[in-house]
Amino acid sequence: MKQFPFFLVLLFFNSCQYFEKQVPSEKELLQKELKSINWKVVDEYPSVANCEKIIDKKQRQKCFFDVMSQLIQEKLDIDSLSILYPKLDTIAVKVTVFPNASMKFEPQFPKDSVQYDTIKVDSILQARLVDFPKVNPAIKRGVPVKTQFMLPVIIKAKQNK
Repeated sequence: MKQFPFFLVLLFFNSCQYFEKQVPSEKELLQKELKSINWKVVDEYPSVANCEKIIDKKQRQKCFFDVMSQLIQEKLDIDSLSILYPKLDTIAVKVTVFPNASMKFEPQFPKDSVQYDTIKVDSILQARLVDFPKVNPAIKRGVPVKTQFMLPVIIKAKQNK
């Protein structure tokens, strides 16, 4: 009978413990990774061409919000919101930027705002807030994602001279 050297037998018995360890399944690894991601924060905020050259993340975000506020302001300045509702000085607009770069605008009114015809204000906003420059959607882990944010839009009353 042939005998194995003692160190081979010892190696064999010790190596068996490596086979006993459970390898996590692909599903478990995916769930663990998904739980570790903070979905409330994006890697890159939406952007427009004017802001693309800015490297600093906070400055680029500020640039985007400033450009969007200015564009919305300009589009609403040519309208009659300030004439229809002279006491309405600011509208909060919820802006949604979708992964395909399309946008949606929704005016937000206080729950008790019966003094405004919200349907009329919404229709004016929908009619005016078109033809925006291309907006690059937000990015999370290299993938375009949907983002929403609120922009306060000041309604300027026009003065007839």
